[in-house]
Amino acid sequence: MKVTAQIKAPIEEEMELFEKKFYDSMSSQVALLNRITHFVVNRKGKQMRPMFVFLVAKMCHDGKVNERTYRGAAVIELIHTATLVHDDVVDDSNQRRGFFSINALWKNKIAVLVGDYLLSKGLLLSIDHDDFDLLKIISKAVRAMSEGELLQIEKARKLDITEDVYLEIIRQKTATLIAACCAMGAQSVNASEQEVARLTDFGQAIGMAFQIKDDLFDYGSARIGKPLGIDIKERKLTLPLIHALNQGSPTEVRWLMDALKNYNTDRKRVQQVIQKVRDLGGIAYAEQKMKFYQSQAIKALDHYPDSPYKASLLLMIDYVIDRQK
Repeated sequence: MKVTAQIKAPIEEEMELFEKKFYDSMSSQVALLNRITHFVVNRKGKQMRPMFVFLVAKMCHDGKVNERTYRGAAVIELIHTATLVHDDVVDDSNQRRGFFSINALWKNKIAVLVGDYLLSKGLLLSIDHDDFDLLKIISKAVRAMSEGELLQIEKARKLDITEDVYLEIIRQKTATLIAACCAMGAQSVNASEQEVARLTDFGQAIGMAFQIKDDLFDYGSARIGKPLGIDIKERKLTLPLIHALNQGSPTEVRWLMDALKNYNTDRKRVQQVIQKVRDLGGIAYAEQKMKFYQSQAIKALDHYPDSPYKASLLLMIDYVIDRQK
């Protein structure tokens, strides 16, 4: 059995019902919108985020979920999808998960409007049912995600990202949304404030490990979702490179900075940068940091008795670290 199928096993029924509810939550009177949302739903990814919502809710609530859990998962997925649609416009990206992006097929103006529509649908789903506590969780996450993106853009221009700034960027950009999924699952079944906070920390630790793993792919040799060296080409300073810059001699640092500023699109030089980062221990350091967040996530689950849901969340932690793309 594939790991993702193993993780999903204790929430199989909930995920099937969720897919139907999620599709219904996107419906509109506008035929063009329905055509596009149908396209979006049929090209969904692994659905890690709703899985977190259901697994956490069931772990906290003796294996039971309620309508608020379904709404919470739908809100997360609607707003996450909206941010992806907008990201593709911002990044001028023509592909998403191996398919054409919405902006590639329907142009930027329609893509931005579809993103806005999905965002409003997510907000209204919470407001119409007085789920203001759930709305607060996701609204804070979206604010942090926007701030993280802008901080990264600002720092990429100056090429002056420290490790602390990098960790803050990935916390905001990636970890806050996974943390929001876990908080949403706990909050939807009326878990205590302390429990919601603990599970938010759990989600944040997984999110940090997930993003560091993603950044490590840029320096690996396996075929993965994004081309090798893409972060270097885009002058993104991620943890392996930041560590290499901290460890290198003045001459090595000058060479790396020159390569980033002036030769970031030269394939041969990008390969040399990858090798230099490896030689200076950047890969090993990032892997060590990723494992630190992995252990934090595992520790956060110590408070919970063994259950199929806890087992799946522990599998999810391993999957984040061991995945090949």
